[in-house]
Amino acid sequence: MNFSESAWGAIESIYKSILEHPFNQELTKGTLAKERFQFYMKQDSLYLVDFARALAIAASRATDPDDLVLLLDFSKGAIIAERGLHEFYFDFYGIKIDVEKAPGCFTYTNFLISIAKHGSYEESLAALLPCFWIYQEVGLHIHKNSAAKNPYQKWINMYSGEEFQSVVKNAIALTDRVAKDVNDKQLQKMKEAFITSTRLEWLFWDSAYRMENWKP
Repeated sequence: MNFSESAWGAIESIYKSILEHPFNQELTKGTLAKERFQFYMKQDSLYLVDFARALAIAASRATDPDDLVLLLDFSKGAIIAERGLHEFYFDFYGIKIDVEKAPGCFTYTNFLISIAKHGSYEESLAALLPCFWIYQEVGLHIHKNSAAKNPYQKWINMYSGEEFQSVVKNAIALTDRVAKDVNDKQLQKMKEAFITSTRLEWLFWDSAYRMENWKP
């Protein structure tokens, strides 16, 4: 069994909770409140910048030149592709980035930057993988079950599209390839990083649904 198969088996219950979360249930039905989606988009824009930074940091630690190029492509793609989507919704809803990171976003991005800087290279790849993989699976699930004339169809199409699936496939393959060369202790740390990021994915959606703010 390769790393990705083992890691996914460890987060199946968390993934189920993500699918069952009211944010994604209402997104699927097209009934998610506009204010909640706006909050999500603002936080996701803030998240994307640090996600791209974490990918770039991981790239700088790659020993294989091809892996370095791939990770830099991921970093660039995270900004270009998703910013383009955000610009559509920002214009459509008149959204402006006028907020700071909510606790859920702050926690997730700090974890990714920290592990990219201070964890091992293989740990950073495992921590970054859920953002690709979970979003693909959620996007495919929602696309399959989406209500007709869903106002969030453009978002759904992006994460269920073939282009994004190709990126995810490459990210999984890279992580599996690196995992083959580590010992059992390192492999366990990779799995723990993967699980933590998956939990933080759930937290990010939950934060958006609750429109979470700092207290006090």
